Amino acid sequence: MAHLPALSTTVVAPDLEDATSTILELDELWSFVLKKANEIWIWIALCRKTRQVVAYALGDRSKKTCLRLWQSIPLLYRKGHCFTDFWVTYQAVVPEAQHTAVGKETGETAHVERWNNALRRRLARFVRMTLSFSRISDDA
Repeated sequence: MAHLPALSTTVVAPDLEDATSTILELDELWSFVLKKANEIWIWIALCRKTRQVVAYALGDRSKKTCLRLWQSIPLLYRKGHCFTDFWVTYQAVVPEAQHTAVGKETGETAHVERWNNALRRRLARFVRMTLSFSRISDDA
């Protein structure tokens, strides 16, 4: 059976002379295992400049899982700045000087949100907990 290399060995090292190369966008994505009662959250750290996922963690939506995500971020990236949504666990884990919580309307987490939306679109397992759609009426 083939094994994938550890994510940390495939991550492109940031350009330390360019402060924007260590800006990360963090977000979490809901899914389930076998049935919806077995929910799981996929936490992702995405480098804004390269659009590369530099770390991830699987678990619940707790501080413990957020801490696992933070610890899995390569050290050079962990020194950079992180943009997240307002989920309280980020404030408890990411150092205050390196963390900015923002709303989606700011665009500061647009890349990681787009990544999550692409996963939802391409993989049925990652659909939202509640689905909504709009139907175009015949008179439009």
